[in-house]
Amino acid sequence: MRNRLKEHREAQGWSQGELARRLGVSRQTINAVETDKYDPSLPLALRMAKLFRVAVPDLFIDDWSPEEE
Repeated sequence: MRNRLKEHREAQGWSQGELARRLGVSRQTINAVETDKYDPSLPLALRMAKLFRVAVPDLFIDDWSPEEE
């Protein structure tokens, strides 16, 4: 799964630390999500989307597709 978290964060002029503070998580969590090392929990993804006033699919891009038989 890819995401547009960094793009949205930078558009607001927020540092990773500021975004982390607003979401109640660590800066390391924000860094891990932005660098695709960690997929956030559903509650965290929903808080992120709500904070940026976008839908979850606009913030997180699921490029997975089922294998065809």
